[in-house]
Amino acid sequence: MTELVIALLMIINGEIKEARIQISMSDCLKGKRIAMRNAKDSIKYQCIKSMAELESNIDGSKSIKKLIIE
Repeated sequence: MTELVIALLMIINGEIKEARIQISMSDCLKGKRIAMRNAKDSIKYQCIKSMAELESNIDGSKSIKKLIIE
């Protein structure tokens, strides 16, 4: 299934290593600030609004399978 999501990305050496769905852009930016406090210099965080291919987890939650960046 494909949906428009707000995602917090963890980028290491220019490559997206992790993408987490966020409820809102303000929650994403808050998570980014918290993550950057503990991050090393080679790790960057970014909030984006993008289409994504999602998958359902066994507990009913959704996770990002693939980002569709245009």
